[in-house]
Amino acid sequence: MTDYGISVLSLICMESFVALSTYLLLITGQVSFGQQAYFGIGAYVGSSLTALAGFDLTFAILAGALVAGVVAAGVGALTFRLGGLYFAIATLAFAELIRLVWVNINYQVEVDGFMVGPKGSEGFRDIRYLLDNDISSNQYLWIIVLWLALVIAFFIVLERSRLGLAIRMVENDETAAASVGISPTRHKIMAAAMAGAIAAIGGVLFAHFMTFIDPRNFGVMLGVHSLAYAMIGGMGTFIGPLIGVGIDIGLLESLRIFSGYRMIVFGSLVAAILIFRPRGLLDEKTVHRISMRVRQALGNNRKSTRAVTDDPG
Repeated sequence: MTDYGISVLSLICMESFVALSTYLLLITGQVSFGQQAYFGIGAYVGSSLTALAGFDLTFAILAGALVAGVVAAGVGALTFRLGGLYFAIATLAFAELIRLVWVNINYQVEVDGFMVGPKGSEGFRDIRYLLDNDISSNQYLWIIVLWLALVIAFFIVLERSRLGLAIRMVENDETAAASVGISPTRHKIMAAAMAGAIAAIGGVLFAHFMTFIDPRNFGVMLGVHSLAYAMIGGMGTFIGPLIGVGIDIGLLESLRIFSGYRMIVFGSLVAAILIFRPRGLLDEKTVHRISMRVRQALGNNRKSTRAVTDDPG
């Protein structure tokens, strides 16, 4: 595979973490424009641990996810009572606040003759973990895929668990959920913490892939795109946001020759999908219909196998 192909696939996988993070909040009924804040927290915390303190990448990912999860839970506890548009605005304001923190933070130390660390608006340079450990871009792609697979496995378990069912109930009707003993606020905070941790994993991986991060990497457009991923792909299953990322980045890359018109085409695509399929390509009805057909096909296959087995001839 070419270096360009590896870069595009790596970007798709890393953006998928933010997409899944936003999706997890959407299925609680909350629209967030601020998941880029936790992506940035993961990037800065993870980079500081590997570049400044010499920790392993795995530890940096777990620590970044923990810090972002705790922060997300705190923000959720303060803002979920706002609800609706007010919550969306609050998440955007928090994300901009965090971006301004990165713009103003300045802490550098000398590591192997290089001044390493965040330097305000100039960004965080010389994140050399991959170079120091002789990890190629192809090898790093597999590391990214492994972490994404772990997050996908988490969603598979979540969607089949009582917690996942409770989260869906909160989205559909908070009053009905509360009447059967489900606390909407508590479940929203839990979802916010998990969503923040997932976004942070992507942030740590992104920082080490780029070897340099800039506060502008975590601006409002990342939040808008992460929301669009779920809207495009669909709200019926976690696979929807992954499809949305593939369409978004694949489309933008294929339209690179049109330069400034790419975002116009992308915006038109989002608008068209929202008009004709308000819950995205893989909405709940579509997912249910596909699952029923799969079950029928498996049932027919079992009957055919049993008939062949029982046939005395």
